Amino acid sequence: MTDYAVGDIQGCYDRLQDVLDIVDFSPSRDRLWVAGDLINRGPSSLATLRFIESLGSSARVVLGNHDLHLLAVALGGHAVKRKDTLQEILDAEDVDYLIGWLRRQNLAIYDADRDLFMSHAGLPHIWSVDEALGYSRELEAVLQGGDAEGYFREMYGNEPAGWQPGLTGMDRWRVITNYFTRMRFIAEDGRLDLATKDSASNGPEGFAPWFQFPRQDQTRVIFGHWAALEGRTGVDRYIALDTGCVWGGKLTLMNLDSGERVHCDC
Repeated sequence: MTDYAVGDIQGCYDRLQDVLDIVDFSPSRDRLWVAGDLINRGPSSLATLRFIESLGSSARVVLGNHDLHLLAVALGGHAVKRKDTLQEILDAEDVDYLIGWLRRQNLAIYDADRDLFMSHAGLPHIWSVDEALGYSRELEAVLQGGDAEGYFREMYGNEPAGWQPGLTGMDRWRVITNYFTRMRFIAEDGRLDLATKDSASNGPEGFAPWFQFPRQDQTRVIFGHWAALEGRTGVDRYIALDTGCVWGGKLTLMNLDSGERVHCDC
């Protein structure tokens, strides 16, 4: 069995099949780690969602901000945005099943044997792996529980700007969401800058890319979300897999055992 990880697919179903063909991926033999943003902005969001769901236990999925946006539209009463490509999912006969499946996915995944962590946006230096997994499971329980509709109505926002252990309710859930799905630049005290989407060298004063802060562990981190990095962090343990397929860049697939990356042009 070989484990592969793929960056932000965002509905680029044909390009996903291209990179899987390059490595002769077989769900009966291999496993696919998906670093969030399965859907939206690309041409085939419905086909992508159905395909990843069809992989069953051969897929390990974390939710990205675009995946949460679909849930916010479906459950929280938010409107589809002009550039979204979500309507085909919302109109599909199996929409309820697909929404239910998406709600059951993780915000973070950890493989202890590989000491490998995956979330859509990364792992903030202010949390240990155990803490991050605990906060992930806490929020996943909200997404899957009776408070989900209320959560999705109030999910959007940049406040609180940083983590405080005493946070409760929606403030707590929103900031956990932002660390896992929207983080790029962070301050030493954990405050997030959620407005800047530039390259790693163009952060606002007092902030730096989250992967430039020291950690007490040697955990490798797989993440997507930050296309402007073009797959480069400058630190081997931090593996950026969003290479901007939906924006005309590449879709990247990585062999988690060998570290080899394959690409296809988008």
